[in-house]
Amino acid sequence: MAEGAARVDRSGGVPPTGDTIQIGIAVDIPEPWGAQLTRRRVEAGDPLAVPAHVTLLGPTEISTANLPAVERHLADVAAAHLPFTLHLRGTGTFRPVTQVVFVAVAAGISECELLASAIAATPGLHRQTRFPYHPHVTVAQDVAPEALDKAYEDLADFSAMFEVDAFTLFSHSGQARWQPRRDFRLGG
Repeated sequence: MAEGAARVDRSGGVPPTGDTIQIGIAVDIPEPWGAQLTRRRVEAGDPLAVPAHVTLLGPTEISTANLPAVERHLADVAAAHLPFTLHLRGTGTFRPVTQVVFVAVAAGISECELLASAIAATPGLHRQTRFPYHPHVTVAQDVAPEALDKAYEDLADFSAMFEVDAFTLFSHSGQARWQPRRDFRLGG
């Protein structure tokens, strides 16, 4: 593993079962903002209310045999990118194209884009995307229009600034919720 790309194994050493596994990669939103944004998504009635995050790679199915190579590539990506400041400010929406309200990334956009691009170039990852990458934190999705409007208005003045020093690989076996597998520390 490259120096500065230390990773924390959060899987408890449990290997994936089956021939394929779903993975996703994200930047976690730290406390106290993470809980606040997650709670707001739950309050909107969002059935996919996962902990607040900025997605770098959305749900992607890979061969379990390819997981070690993916993790090696992610360590290289992390080593090649320096920590950066992420500033979340205000709200935005993808309506009418999709029924999503989000907290906007005001600073750190290019760093997220560069990470997402490097991650997407991982050998063995083949993910069809419907839309161009746009870093954001979803706070309401596929809920009633009134709930989308309320989330948009309630978080219009939201602001948080913090240092991003890692991204997390999540996995989903189809049996349980998304679970963090490994943190990849940025540095180089």
